[in-house]
Amino acid sequence: MADNQKKILSIFQFKRIIIPIILGLGVATYLLFRSFNPEVFQNINWRWQSFFWLFLALALMATRDVAYMYRIRLLTDKKISWRKSFDVIMLWEFGSSVTPSVVGGSALALFIVNREGINFGKTTAIVLTTSLLDELFYVIMVPIVVIIVGTNNLFLSNSNFGFLNSNFGSFGIFIIGYIFILILISIIIYGIFINPRGLKWLLIKIFKFRFLRRWLISAAKTGDDLIVTSREMRGKSIWFWLKAFGSTFISWTARFWVVNVMILAFSSVDNHFLIYARQLVMWVILLISPTPGGSGVAEFIFSDFLGEFIIPGLAPGLALLWRLMSFYPYLFIGALILPGWLKRVYSQK
Repeated sequence: MADNQKKILSIFQFKRIIIPIILGLGVATYLLFRSFNPEVFQNINWRWQSFFWLFLALALMATRDVAYMYRIRLLTDKKISWRKSFDVIMLWEFGSSVTPSVVGGSALALFIVNREGINFGKTTAIVLTTSLLDELFYVIMVPIVVIIVGTNNLFLSNSNFGFLNSNFGSFGIFIIGYIFILILISIIIYGIFINPRGLKWLLIKIFKFRFLRRWLISAAKTGDDLIVTSREMRGKSIWFWLKAFGSTFISWTARFWVVNVMILAFSSVDNHFLIYARQLVMWVILLISPTPGGSGVAEFIFSDFLGEFIIPGLAPGLALLWRLMSFYPYLFIGALILPGWLKRVYSQK
Protein backbone atom coordinates (compact mmCIF):
# COMPACT_ATOMS: atom_id res chain seq x y z
CA MET A 1 0.00 0.00 0.00
CA ALA A 2 2.86 2.34 0.87
CA ASP A 3 4.49 1.66 -2.51
CA ASN A 4 1.23 2.48 -4.30
CA GLN A 5 0.95 5.73 -2.37
CA LYS A 6 4.50 6.70 -3.31
CA LYS A 7 3.76 5.90 -6.97
CA ILE A 8 0.58 7.99 -6.89
CA LEU A 9 2.21 10.91 -5.11
CA SER A 10 5.06 10.90 -7.63
CA ILE A 11 2.50 12.27 -10.11
CA PHE A 12 2.69 15.58 -8.23
CA GLN A 13 6.44 16.00 -8.80
CA PHE A 14 7.65 19.25 -10.34
CA LYS A 15 8.80 17.58 -13.55
CA ARG A 16 5.27 16.32 -14.10
CA ILE A 17 3.98 19.89 -13.93
CA ILE A 18 6.63 21.50 -16.10
CA ILE A 19 6.36 19.04 -19.03
CA PRO A 20 2.79 19.96 -20.12
CA ILE A 21 3.58 23.66 -19.56
CA ILE A 22 6.63 23.50 -21.84
CA LEU A 23 4.79 21.46 -24.49
CA GLY A 24 1.71 23.66 -24.53
CA LEU A 25 3.46 27.01 -24.41
CA GLY A 26 6.07 25.81 -26.91
CA VAL A 27 3.50 24.86 -29.54
CA ALA A 28 1.37 27.95 -28.85
CA THR A 29 4.41 30.23 -29.20
CA TYR A 30 5.47 28.54 -32.45
CA LEU A 31 1.98 28.90 -33.94
CA LEU A 32 1.73 32.49 -32.73
CA PHE A 33 5.00 33.60 -34.30
CA ARG A 34 4.45 31.58 -37.48
CA SER A 35 1.35 33.58 -38.32
CA PHE A 36 2.10 36.70 -36.31
CA ASN A 37 0.65 39.89 -37.75
CA PRO A 38 1.03 42.95 -35.51
CA GLU A 39 -1.80 44.74 -37.31
CA VAL A 40 -4.27 42.06 -36.23
CA PHE A 41 -3.52 42.68 -32.55
CA GLN A 42 -3.35 46.46 -32.97
CA ASN A 43 -6.76 46.51 -34.61
CA ILE A 44 -8.51 44.57 -31.85
CA ASN A 45 -11.43 46.67 -30.70
CA TRP A 46 -11.43 46.39 -26.91
CA ARG A 47 -14.98 47.20 -25.83
CA TRP A 48 -16.77 46.60 -22.58
CA GLN A 49 -18.47 43.66 -24.32
CA SER A 50 -15.04 42.05 -24.82
CA PHE A 51 -14.34 42.07 -21.09
CA PHE A 52 -17.88 40.85 -20.40
CA TRP A 53 -17.43 37.79 -22.65
CA LEU A 54 -14.02 37.00 -21.15
CA PHE A 55 -15.51 37.25 -17.66
CA LEU A 56 -18.34 34.95 -18.77
CA ALA A 57 -15.75 32.44 -20.04
CA LEU A 58 -14.19 32.37 -16.57
CA ALA A 59 -17.66 32.03 -15.02
CA LEU A 60 -18.36 29.05 -17.27
CA MET A 61 -15.13 27.38 -16.10
CA ALA A 62 -16.27 27.94 -12.51
CA THR A 63 -19.70 26.48 -13.42
CA ARG A 64 -17.98 23.41 -14.82
CA ASP A 65 -16.10 22.84 -11.58
CA VAL A 66 -19.11 23.47 -9.34
CA ALA A 67 -21.12 20.92 -11.36
CA TYR A 68 -18.33 18.38 -10.88
CA MET A 69 -18.24 19.17 -7.16
CA TYR A 70 -22.00 18.65 -6.93
CA ARG A 71 -21.65 15.31 -8.74
CA ILE A 72 -18.90 14.03 -6.44
CA ARG A 73 -21.01 14.98 -3.40
CA LEU A 74 -24.01 13.21 -4.92
CA LEU A 75 -22.03 10.03 -5.65
CA THR A 76 -20.57 9.98 -2.13
CA ASP A 77 -24.03 10.49 -0.57
CA LYS A 78 -22.81 13.93 0.61
CA LYS A 79 -20.12 12.40 2.83
CA ILE A 80 -17.68 14.90 1.31
CA SER A 81 -18.32 18.56 2.10
CA TRP A 82 -18.27 21.30 -0.51
CA ARG A 83 -14.86 22.41 0.73
CA LYS A 84 -13.40 18.93 0.49
CA SER A 85 -15.05 18.31 -2.86
CA PHE A 86 -13.17 21.37 -4.18
CA ASP A 87 -9.87 19.74 -3.20
CA VAL A 88 -10.93 16.43 -4.75
CA ILE A 89 -11.91 17.97 -8.10
CA MET A 90 -8.86 20.25 -8.33
CA LEU A 91 -6.46 17.39 -7.58
CA TRP A 92 -8.37 15.08 -9.93
CA GLU A 93 -8.09 17.65 -12.71
CA PHE A 94 -4.44 18.11 -11.88
CA GLY A 95 -3.86 14.37 -12.32
CA SER A 96 -5.62 14.45 -15.69
CA SER A 97 -3.49 17.44 -16.73
CA VAL A 98 -0.12 15.79 -16.04
CA THR A 99 -0.88 12.34 -17.47
CA PRO A 100 -1.48 11.42 -21.13
CA SER A 101 -5.13 11.76 -22.10
CA VAL A 102 -5.31 8.11 -23.09
CA VAL A 103 -4.22 7.18 -19.53
CA GLY A 104 -6.31 9.69 -17.62
CA GLY A 105 -6.27 10.41 -13.89
CA SER A 106 -8.36 7.47 -12.67
CA ALA A 107 -5.63 5.92 -10.52
CA LEU A 108 -5.03 9.25 -8.81
CA ALA A 109 -8.80 9.78 -8.43
CA LEU A 110 -9.10 6.45 -6.58
CA PHE A 111 -6.37 7.55 -4.19
CA ILE A 112 -7.80 11.04 -3.62
CA VAL A 113 -11.40 9.97 -2.94
CA ASN A 114 -10.27 7.08 -0.73
CA ARG A 115 -8.10 9.42 1.39
CA GLU A 116 -11.21 11.56 2.01
CA GLY A 117 -12.57 8.74 4.14
CA ILE A 118 -14.62 6.87 1.52
CA ASN A 119 -14.08 3.09 1.66
CA PHE A 120 -12.25 1.59 -1.28
CA GLY A 121 -15.26 -0.27 -2.66
CA LYS A 122 -17.35 2.89 -2.72
CA THR A 123 -14.43 4.83 -4.19
CA THR A 124 -14.08 2.34 -7.03
CA ALA A 125 -17.78 2.66 -7.78
CA ILE A 126 -17.59 6.48 -7.79
CA VAL A 127 -14.64 6.69 -10.18
CA LEU A 128 -16.11 4.12 -12.56
CA THR A 129 -19.51 5.84 -12.48
CA THR A 130 -18.01 9.25 -13.29
CA SER A 131 -16.33 7.69 -16.33
CA LEU A 132 -19.64 6.14 -17.36
CA LEU A 133 -21.49 9.47 -17.06
CA ASP A 134 -18.82 11.39 -18.99
CA GLU A 135 -18.80 8.88 -21.85
CA LEU A 136 -22.62 8.73 -21.83
CA PHE A 137 -22.77 12.49 -22.39
CA TYR A 138 -20.60 12.09 -25.46
CA VAL A 139 -22.48 9.09 -26.86
CA ILE A 140 -25.80 10.96 -26.57
CA MET A 141 -24.63 14.35 -27.86
CA VAL A 142 -22.80 13.13 -30.97
CA PRO A 143 -25.89 11.90 -32.89
CA ILE A 144 -27.72 15.12 -31.94
CA VAL A 145 -25.02 17.43 -33.31
CA VAL A 146 -24.51 15.31 -36.44
CA ILE A 147 -28.24 15.54 -37.22
CA ILE A 148 -28.34 19.31 -36.62
CA VAL A 149 -24.99 20.31 -38.16
CA GLY A 150 -24.44 17.60 -40.76
CA THR A 151 -21.18 15.79 -41.54
CA ASN A 152 -20.17 18.19 -44.33
CA ASN A 153 -19.74 21.09 -41.90
CA LEU A 154 -18.59 19.08 -38.91
CA PHE A 155 -15.42 17.49 -40.29
CA LEU A 156 -12.34 18.97 -41.92
CA SER A 157 -11.37 17.63 -45.33
CA ASN A 158 -7.79 18.87 -45.24
CA SER A 159 -6.60 17.46 -41.90
CA ASN A 160 -4.83 14.13 -41.50
CA PHE A 161 -3.75 12.60 -38.20
CA GLY A 162 -1.32 9.76 -37.68
CA PHE A 163 -2.73 6.86 -35.66
CA LEU A 164 -1.61 3.21 -35.50
CA ASN A 165 0.90 3.77 -38.32
CA SER A 166 -1.87 5.04 -40.61
CA ASN A 167 -3.22 8.43 -41.65
CA PHE A 168 -6.84 9.24 -40.99
CA GLY A 169 -8.85 12.35 -41.70
CA SER A 170 -10.79 14.01 -38.90
CA PHE A 171 -13.84 11.94 -39.88
CA GLY A 172 -11.86 8.69 -39.63
CA ILE A 173 -10.46 9.55 -36.20
CA PHE A 174 -13.91 10.60 -35.04
CA ILE A 175 -15.53 7.32 -36.15
CA ILE A 176 -12.77 5.21 -34.56
CA GLY A 177 -13.05 7.14 -31.30
CA TYR A 178 -16.83 7.09 -31.22
CA ILE A 179 -17.04 3.33 -31.88
CA PHE A 180 -14.44 2.69 -29.17
CA ILE A 181 -16.36 4.82 -26.65
CA LEU A 182 -19.65 3.17 -27.64
CA ILE A 183 -18.20 -0.31 -27.10
CA LEU A 184 -16.63 0.74 -23.81
CA ILE A 185 -19.82 2.27 -22.43
CA SER A 186 -21.86 -0.77 -23.53
CA ILE A 187 -19.48 -3.06 -21.64
CA ILE A 188 -19.62 -0.87 -18.51
CA ILE A 189 -23.44 -0.68 -18.57
CA TYR A 190 -23.69 -4.46 -19.03
CA GLY A 191 -21.18 -5.01 -16.23
CA ILE A 192 -22.82 -2.64 -13.75
CA PHE A 193 -26.53 -3.09 -14.39
CA ILE A 194 -26.98 -6.52 -15.99
CA ASN A 195 -24.39 -9.21 -15.26
CA PRO A 196 -21.17 -8.11 -13.52
CA ARG A 197 -20.05 -11.62 -12.55
CA GLY A 198 -20.69 -12.92 -16.04
CA LEU A 199 -18.60 -10.11 -17.53
CA LYS A 200 -15.75 -10.81 -15.11
CA TRP A 201 -15.83 -14.49 -16.14
CA LEU A 202 -15.73 -13.47 -19.81
CA LEU A 203 -12.82 -11.06 -19.26
CA ILE A 204 -10.80 -13.75 -17.50
CA LYS A 205 -11.50 -16.23 -20.31
CA ILE A 206 -10.42 -13.73 -22.97
CA PHE A 207 -7.24 -12.72 -21.19
CA LYS A 208 -6.17 -16.32 -20.64
CA PHE A 209 -5.09 -16.44 -24.28
CA ARG A 210 -1.30 -16.57 -24.49
CA PHE A 211 -0.81 -13.19 -26.18
CA LEU A 212 -3.11 -11.46 -23.62
CA ARG A 213 -2.01 -13.33 -20.49
CA ARG A 214 0.24 -10.53 -19.25
CA TRP A 215 -2.91 -8.45 -18.61
CA LEU A 216 -4.89 -11.23 -16.92
CA ILE A 217 -4.49 -9.83 -13.39
CA SER A 218 -5.61 -6.37 -14.55
CA ALA A 219 -8.62 -7.91 -16.31
CA ALA A 220 -9.62 -9.78 -13.16
CA LYS A 221 -9.23 -6.55 -11.15
CA THR A 222 -11.48 -4.74 -13.65
CA GLY A 223 -14.08 -7.49 -13.19
CA ASP A 224 -13.91 -7.05 -9.42
CA ASP A 225 -14.35 -3.28 -9.82
CA LEU A 226 -17.48 -3.84 -11.91
CA ILE A 227 -18.96 -6.19 -9.30
CA VAL A 228 -18.30 -3.65 -6.52
CA THR A 229 -19.73 -0.80 -8.61
CA SER A 230 -22.81 -2.86 -9.44
CA ARG A 231 -23.41 -3.57 -5.76
CA GLU A 232 -23.12 0.14 -4.92
CA MET A 233 -25.10 1.63 -7.82
CA ARG A 234 -27.85 -0.78 -8.92
CA GLY A 235 -30.25 0.27 -6.17
CA LYS A 236 -30.08 3.99 -6.93
CA SER A 237 -33.28 5.76 -7.93
CA ILE A 238 -34.09 7.29 -11.31
CA TRP A 239 -33.97 10.73 -9.66
CA PHE A 240 -30.41 10.02 -8.51
CA TRP A 241 -29.30 9.16 -12.06
CA LEU A 242 -31.09 12.19 -13.51
CA LYS A 243 -29.25 14.49 -11.10
CA ALA A 244 -25.95 12.74 -11.78
CA PHE A 245 -26.32 13.02 -15.54
CA GLY A 246 -27.72 16.55 -15.27
CA SER A 247 -24.61 17.75 -13.43
CA THR A 248 -22.46 15.96 -16.02
CA PHE A 249 -24.35 17.67 -18.86
CA ILE A 250 -23.97 21.11 -17.25
CA SER A 251 -20.26 20.56 -16.61
CA TRP A 252 -19.40 19.46 -20.16
CA THR A 253 -21.63 22.05 -21.80
CA ALA A 254 -20.05 24.85 -19.75
CA ARG A 255 -16.62 23.54 -20.70
CA PHE A 256 -17.38 23.66 -24.43
CA TRP A 257 -19.19 27.03 -24.36
CA VAL A 258 -16.06 28.65 -22.92
CA VAL A 259 -14.66 28.70 -26.46
CA ASN A 260 -17.84 30.21 -27.89
CA VAL A 261 -17.94 33.18 -25.54
CA MET A 262 -14.17 33.63 -25.77
CA ILE A 263 -14.42 34.02 -29.57
CA LEU A 264 -17.32 36.47 -29.07
CA ALA A 265 -14.96 38.72 -27.11
CA PHE A 266 -13.07 39.48 -30.33
CA SER A 267 -15.38 38.76 -33.27
CA SER A 268 -19.02 38.09 -34.09
CA VAL A 269 -20.20 34.49 -34.34
CA ASP A 270 -23.06 33.31 -36.55
CA ASN A 271 -23.06 29.57 -35.86
CA HIS A 272 -22.48 28.83 -32.20
CA PHE A 273 -23.72 25.26 -32.42
CA LEU A 274 -21.17 24.40 -35.13
CA ILE A 275 -18.35 25.63 -32.87
CA TYR A 276 -19.79 23.48 -30.08
CA ALA A 277 -20.03 20.48 -32.43
CA ARG A 278 -16.46 20.91 -33.69
CA GLN A 279 -15.24 20.69 -30.11
CA LEU A 280 -16.79 17.25 -29.79
CA VAL A 281 -14.57 16.12 -32.66
CA MET A 282 -11.57 17.85 -31.08
CA TRP A 283 -12.24 16.02 -27.82
CA VAL A 284 -11.90 12.61 -29.53
CA ILE A 285 -8.51 13.60 -30.95
CA LEU A 286 -7.38 14.86 -27.55
CA LEU A 287 -8.61 11.60 -26.01
CA ILE A 288 -5.93 9.63 -27.88
CA SER A 289 -3.22 12.27 -27.41
CA PRO A 290 0.05 10.82 -26.00
CA THR A 291 1.01 14.12 -24.35
CA PRO A 292 0.05 15.13 -20.78
CA GLY A 293 -3.41 16.68 -20.83
CA GLY A 294 -3.22 16.94 -24.64
CA SER A 295 -0.55 19.66 -24.34
CA GLY A 296 0.73 20.79 -27.72
CA VAL A 297 -1.93 18.83 -29.58
CA ALA A 298 -4.79 20.97 -28.18
CA GLU A 299 -3.15 24.25 -29.21
CA PHE A 300 -2.49 22.92 -32.71
CA ILE A 301 -5.94 21.52 -33.49
CA PHE A 302 -7.69 24.60 -32.04
CA SER A 303 -6.54 26.69 -35.01
CA ASP A 304 -7.34 23.86 -37.43
CA PHE A 305 -10.91 23.28 -36.27
CA LEU A 306 -11.98 26.75 -35.16
CA GLY A 307 -9.80 29.10 -37.21
CA GLU A 308 -12.58 29.87 -39.70
CA PHE A 309 -14.67 31.49 -36.95
CA ILE A 310 -11.85 33.77 -35.78
CA ILE A 311 -10.27 36.91 -37.26
CA PRO A 312 -7.39 35.74 -39.52
CA GLY A 313 -4.11 35.70 -37.59
CA LEU A 314 -5.78 35.70 -34.17
CA ALA A 315 -6.45 31.94 -33.82
CA PRO A 316 -3.06 30.99 -32.25
CA GLY A 317 -3.45 33.78 -29.69
CA LEU A 318 -6.95 32.59 -28.79
CA ALA A 319 -5.69 29.01 -28.57
CA LEU A 320 -3.20 30.14 -25.95
CA LEU A 321 -5.88 32.15 -24.12
CA TRP A 322 -8.20 29.13 -24.17
CA ARG A 323 -5.56 26.93 -22.53
CA LEU A 324 -4.70 29.65 -20.03
CA MET A 325 -8.34 29.60 -18.93
CA SER A 326 -9.17 25.90 -19.14
CA PHE A 327 -5.95 23.95 -18.56
CA TYR A 328 -3.05 25.72 -16.83
CA PRO A 329 -5.05 26.89 -13.77
CA TYR A 330 -5.51 23.26 -12.69
CA LEU A 331 -1.75 22.72 -12.73
CA PHE A 332 -1.13 25.66 -10.42
CA ILE A 333 -4.17 25.20 -8.16
CA GLY A 334 -3.41 21.50 -7.76
CA ALA A 335 0.19 22.22 -6.82
CA LEU A 336 -0.89 24.91 -4.35
CA ILE A 337 -3.51 22.90 -2.47
CA LEU A 338 -1.57 19.61 -2.43
CA PRO A 339 0.57 20.27 0.69
CA GLY A 340 -2.40 21.34 2.79
CA TRP A 341 -4.51 18.45 1.49
CA LEU A 342 -1.80 15.87 2.32
CA LYS A 343 -1.41 17.32 5.80
CA ARG A 344 -5.18 17.17 6.37
CA VAL A 345 -5.88 13.66 5.10
CA TYR A 346 -2.87 12.06 6.78
CA SER A 347 -3.47 13.83 10.10
CA GLN A 348 -7.08 12.57 9.99
CA LYS A 349 -5.80 9.06 9.37
